[in-house]
Amino acid sequence: MADALGDEWWKSEGGGGGRSADPSDDEEMGKDTKILEMMQQEPTPVPASPKNDEQPKECFLLPAKEKEEAPKTKRRRKKKISDVLAKSEPKPGVPEDLQKLVMDQLSLKRSLIELEELKLPDSCFLPANDLSHSFSSYLKQICPKWAKLRKNHKEKKSLVMLIICSSALRALELIRSMTAFKGDCKVLKLFAKHIKIQEQVKLLEKGVVHLGVGTPGRIKALIQQDVLNLNSLKYLVFDWNWRDQKLRRLMDIPEIRKEVLELLEMKLISLCRAESLKLGLF
Repeated sequence: MADALGDEWWKSEGGGGGRSADPSDDEEMGKDTKILEMMQQEPTPVPASPKNDEQPKECFLLPAKEKEEAPKTKRRRKKKISDVLAKSEPKPGVPEDLQKLVMDQLSLKRSLIELEELKLPDSCFLPANDLSHSFSSYLKQICPKWAKLRKNHKEKKSLVMLIICSSALRALELIRSMTAFKGDCKVLKLFAKHIKIQEQVKLLEKGVVHLGVGTPGRIKALIQQDVLNLNSLKYLVFDWNWRDQKLRRLMDIPEIRKEVLELLEMKLISLCRAESLKLGLF
């Protein structure tokens, strides 16, 4: 009988794997069973992969846009003499051209009083070449008494007429073209090409020279060495209108223009103002 009571107690406490006497225990067990089944049925969530693991998307290369270049500032092209001549006929030089050039170039370093002393008077200018003359005919026009002047000239180291041009080749050309004018006078080449200054000094000191043709650089050097005296000089002619292969005139070449202005300033302008020297533009 004691054994029978023990079995009943065991059953009432839920031992031996029997049914629980408390219905709430059955409900709890049923809930646990359902949760377990749901956990087994639900798939294990896959952790989200980072953005870097995404499958690469198909891409297309677009044509590169051409860089928009900033507009380049155009450099102002300096006008060439040939450009000017292409649009208009060359005009012969006139006295006002030389007067204006002297004032414009020398005014940068001179006071108003000094500029007044460097001004070329209108009375010192001879008629300018209108491009219709040969060199000989022009010289005959401006110096009709040339034969008398050259006969009366007896002073060494001096000249009666001086002709200034831009190069040695041009000087030789002018000497050849003045045959009809010069007569039997003595002509001296006053340029540096193939002629040493010592040779020109000897010729000026040795005999009487009437006419000189050359470049302003060599003429200026002879004056500075007191070899060429300007006291007897009566005519100064500029080869003004002739143009070289680059269509440059005498005063269009910077280095030549500078030397001409220095030569004028040395003594020639004062001779013009004293009315002992006449200027011509060929």
